[in-house]
Amino acid sequence: MTGMQPVTISQALDHANTLIDRIDAILLLQQVLVVSHAFLLTYPDQILTAQQFNQFSNLVQQRIEGVPVAYLIGERAFFDLTFKVTEAVLIPRPETELLVEWALKLLSPNKFCKILDLGTGSGALGISIASLRPQSQVIAVDLSPDAINVCRRNVENLKVTNLNAICGNWFDELLGQKFDLIVSNPPYVSEDDPHLQQGDLRFEPKMALSAGEHGMSCITHIINEAPSHLSNDGWLLLEHGYDQAETCRQLLRDKDFSNICSYPDLAGIMRVSGGQLNLSK
Repeated sequence: MTGMQPVTISQALDHANTLIDRIDAILLLQQVLVVSHAFLLTYPDQILTAQQFNQFSNLVQQRIEGVPVAYLIGERAFFDLTFKVTEAVLIPRPETELLVEWALKLLSPNKFCKILDLGTGSGALGISIASLRPQSQVIAVDLSPDAINVCRRNVENLKVTNLNAICGNWFDELLGQKFDLIVSNPPYVSEDDPHLQQGDLRFEPKMALSAGEHGMSCITHIINEAPSHLSNDGWLLLEHGYDQAETCRQLLRDKDFSNICSYPDLAGIMRVSGGQLNLSK
């Protein structure tokens, strides 16, 4: 198919569907035309301009090459919010919503709490919690200035007023500060994991994915340092790899956390672990 003859919405989608998944094609065409899915269904015979067709073809080609759709359209839905994403941040994933759900169960809607989101990236985790617990104050930290810029854009776009995004290395910028809840989706993939060379992971920032030989260096650092930054009875919640739950629980036990537990994602894989710090023990 070429741009020399008129091409309708339905023709463009049908052709793209022979090359990429149909849902991907729909999202890409919505991006080009700046319309909803309902518009594509309602006006299948609308003709694309040459510029629109070329733009759509370029996006389809990038998708064939493996570039994630979220990067091509510049956004991803997470916990009923839409986040801007760039190649400076990880693409928010459904399993990370487990951390939000757990955090919300621990946080009273009417009580002021201080919350820390470590390695915030796009801000999906911290912003979701901040928007649903407006009485709380959230600090979101990331080592990457580009990631912090993305986070701040999302804070502005989503009109969140109770989150402050700062650039820093884990706890380094938080001397003396204590929190009622610390959440983190840190790097936890082993540096030699073959999955880093597959699928979307090929295009995502390695510093946000990989953490040492066994993928545990960042998690270990966070668990070791968290007690100095948690209030009495404060909670630490972490996302981790498919085979790291028991190691995380042992690290939490070693630092005198209590009420330690793990929860599975939709695939049944233990994906998040956490515990409560009781300073009176």
